[in-house]
Amino acid sequence: MKKSISAVLLALLASTALAACSPSSKEQAEPEDKADLILIGKIYTEAGADPVEAIAIEDGLVIYVGDGQWVEEFRGDDTQEIRLGEAVAYPGFVDGHAHLTAIGLREMTLNLEGTSSVADLQARIAEEISKQAPGAIIYGRGWIETGWPEGRFPNRDDLDDVSPNNPVIVERADGHALLLNSLALEVVGIGDETANPEGGVIERDDAGRATGLLIDNAMRLADGLMEDLSPTRRREALIKGGEVYASRGWTGVHNMSVEWDDVVEMTDLSEDGELGLRVYNAVVPEALDILIDEGRQYSGNGRIITRAVKLYADGALGSRGAALKAAYADKPESLGLVLMSEEQALGFMEKAKAGDIQAATHAIGDRGNQLVLDWYAAVLGEEAAERRWRIEHSQIIDPVDLPRFASQKIIASMQPSHAIGDLHFAPARLGDERLNGAYAWRSLMESGAVVVGGSDAPVEKGDPMIEFYAATARRDLQGFQAENWHAEEALDREQALALFTSNAAYASFQEDRLGTLAVGNIADISVFSADLMEIPLDDIPAVTAVMTIVDGEIIFDGRE
Repeated sequence: MKKSISAVLLALLASTALAACSPSSKEQAEPEDKADLILIGKIYTEAGADPVEAIAIEDGLVIYVGDGQWVEEFRGDDTQEIRLGEAVAYPGFVDGHAHLTAIGLREMTLNLEGTSSVADLQARIAEEISKQAPGAIIYGRGWIETGWPEGRFPNRDDLDDVSPNNPVIVERADGHALLLNSLALEVVGIGDETANPEGGVIERDDAGRATGLLIDNAMRLADGLMEDLSPTRRREALIKGGEVYASRGWTGVHNMSVEWDDVVEMTDLSEDGELGLRVYNAVVPEALDILIDEGRQYSGNGRIITRAVKLYADGALGSRGAALKAAYADKPESLGLVLMSEEQALGFMEKAKAGDIQAATHAIGDRGNQLVLDWYAAVLGEEAAERRWRIEHSQIIDPVDLPRFASQKIIASMQPSHAIGDLHFAPARLGDERLNGAYAWRSLMESGAVVVGGSDAPVEKGDPMIEFYAATARRDLQGFQAENWHAEEALDREQALALFTSNAAYASFQEDRLGTLAVGNIADISVFSADLMEIPLDDIPAVTAVMTIVDGEIIFDGRE
């Protein structure tokens, strides 16, 4: 039964009265409807608030938060009660930047996550080839050379040693570089003399020979070998991605670089009950015209919203594609790559503004961030606050540009795990001086900017506990933190909780119904195995998801 307005008001009055009363008082309104679900235990309702003992949910909405004894007033004959025990509940954790289809595909293809060396890469590819017919295209993703004993990028020769008869394409974890073997290069027509495309680089060795590594826009040269997603495979990837994310405790995701076909598919999946997550989509630039023509998209159940476009200003730091104001410290001839001209950028942004579409623009380098701030200022003028435009990653910021996020009302969408991975190579790329303003979460938040936390999965694992730990510890998973890594930029736990809850809700225009567990809000709840606000920082990565609740519906139950 859908809740009547009077029931919501009575429940609100009940919770308000209870908040003002002592535990022995019983001055509350009797709710008209009874709860579908009651949680009893330790429950954080929002960042900075003390935990409560109980929460009651009816028709997907929070109808009571407060003392455990008074929640009994909301119990009905069909109410399900869950006692949390040692587990702790929080407002639903939302990954503020990820790629849901690619998360699913990572589970369905050759997963190179955790590859430890060139030799390990070769062994994994060789094992995959043993399962395939000669000539079959081998595709994998997830390698990153940071920390490899060889101290270099892999190259075509490394792949040729194990794959003479199969074209091989393996994508770096950041999604900004592809490595092809010689057969794959031959198939797509890339030779030593092939010119670099605008915004891309075909890496070459000292003799001018193509190494097989394609950076940023050069990756498009390999499109002919990349498998098009069939409707069936697309559907399977979305379902798998949703299952993986629910099992980790995420209730929602801000889904980046989304093809229009994915928008249609995930809407159907959600309404059919096969995708439980709440999803906020930012489409690829090629779909902007469709989004404007069709209008902002809302699924019938309210879980899938599409009202943003994802743009790219530069590449990634690890592959030296991030656009810098001064040359790379470890490659003096390079300033990185700018992937859009000013004319192109302003064209997309003016179109997005006219269509009331939120812009979310990838910028990693200090020059990339400055350019996007300049472009946003030129397009938005005095309308910035209401538009809530975002810069995705916001990794390396010149300190002179840092206050502009707050003054221009631009949201910084950042991924804490990037900092604890990049700390092993960023100093070499940038030099110590440019680390002042790198991954500057606290400086941005204390300047008044809204910062949203995400993972960028499948670039990173997509584990909320790794992200929470990275934000608060600013050390890698082995506890390492270099002296030049600006420990003062770590967040306190209340700030970190806001990163994945209330700030994520604001960045998706949903703060009036999500991000906090207030009476009348939607019951999206993440339940984890320990108290993130009190346990030692080093224990956080081992915390696991116990239950994931969306719209009052349990979409993952780890107790079973």
